[in-house]
Amino acid sequence: MLDLLKTTFGYADFRPLQREVIEQIMSGGDALVLMPTGGGKSLCYQLPSLALPGLTIVISPLIALMKDQVDALHGNGIEAAYANSSLDRHELYAVEVAAVRGRLKLLYLAPERLTLPQTQEWLKRLSVSLIAIDEAHCISEWGHDFRPEYRKLKCLRDLYPNVPRIALTATANPRVKRDIIEQLGLHGGKIFQSSFNRPNLTYRVVPKKGAFERLVAELRARPQQSAIVYCFSRKSTERLAEKLVQSGIPAAAYHAGMTPLARSRTQERFIRDEVSVITATIAFGMGIDKPDVRMVVHMDMPKSVEGYYQETGRAGRDGLPGDCLLFYSPGDRVKYEIFIRQMADEADQARAREHLRFISAYCQLTTCRRKFLLNYFGEAWEHDACGGCDVCLPKQETPQTTAAPVDRELFEELRAIRRALANARHVPPYMILGDRSLEELAQRKPRTTQEMEGVFGIGKRKLEQFGAVFLEKIKRFTDVRSER
Repeated sequence: MLDLLKTTFGYADFRPLQREVIEQIMSGGDALVLMPTGGGKSLCYQLPSLALPGLTIVISPLIALMKDQVDALHGNGIEAAYANSSLDRHELYAVEVAAVRGRLKLLYLAPERLTLPQTQEWLKRLSVSLIAIDEAHCISEWGHDFRPEYRKLKCLRDLYPNVPRIALTATANPRVKRDIIEQLGLHGGKIFQSSFNRPNLTYRVVPKKGAFERLVAELRARPQQSAIVYCFSRKSTERLAEKLVQSGIPAAAYHAGMTPLARSRTQERFIRDEVSVITATIAFGMGIDKPDVRMVVHMDMPKSVEGYYQETGRAGRDGLPGDCLLFYSPGDRVKYEIFIRQMADEADQARAREHLRFISAYCQLTTCRRKFLLNYFGEAWEHDACGGCDVCLPKQETPQTTAAPVDRELFEELRAIRRALANARHVPPYMILGDRSLEELAQRKPRTTQEMEGVFGIGKRKLEQFGAVFLEKIKRFTDVRSER
């Protein structure tokens, strides 16, 4: 499996827990995997799918997420496809034929499609070796993003009683974890849980009074660095984006009310650093693989701790410092309580009140915020101060980003590699970093070829396909900087 990891994905070794999860799957056992955003969950089923003889079915909740995953797999030379409402009947038929004829290794499906009788009849004709349920917290009524259609995934036990199943999520407290196991029948499987701690992130909660002025000051202190600003409503995202642009900050709004084309263009502009700030509802972010987001801001109190943790987890995915800022007002709690009282179902009300209770407690903490988050997810934290939240940091030590000088020679080398990647086939657009990301990269001077491969989101094997000249360039400037 390690050889397969190197030759197909280009990584020299596994991340923490990946090896153990893959060994469990290859032995025919079930698994529940809890890893933070950016922890490498996808590889836990993508790599076994290549070694297993049949097809791997992946249940995924979002069309955009499916497309990004399939594009990335194509970029590594892996046959994969998705079947969802974005395809017309001819395209769906082509996917069905490819799956029946054994031409695919991974097939992505939405939970709604999986439960259709015609889909189940088609699936009975396939040789399935593994089933992966992504964003598994959606199956729990106590999860922050509960989706009733996920409860119907029980049919997988009847369709494929002897096929191993792997459920994956970045956000599940002990109660949600138990619910996932019960709903999917994973009682005989193993649980793999990595630490929820993101030591490179700093958490801050500040009063909402003067929030816009404070936001502008924070963004100006990080010129041209990528940030996501979450708002409560669609109108709020649009108004805030307009005000930021008027203040000289390149920003764009993103929400589910926009057309698919408009959302796609906004996302691509952000990925390519054409705009540095996205003002968004929670519709933005899932599956967005932009490693250099330096700041995540919540203009309003989130609905749950799980949602907050998942959204802040989009900062600092490259391992460099990220700042998480939340503007809080007691009025936010009152606003949510009004919405909760309007819910028709009493069980929904009870769940919403529990989420509100915990996120309100987080916002009003006078003790370590990191400790609260880790304890919430069932992880022990023995320290009383983390040194990475506003409660634990002295007031004058609020994190500020200081930019190192850009190595112009290295920057031009990176641009040359990017141009080559942009002209290569099967490379998804979101893997091509924009100029601001390249400048930041040139500031911190990557020291190894492996780090360079990770920065561009592709493996060594794919780089070799682009030509030895680009590998040689990477090796040349990384070797020079190692000597320095």
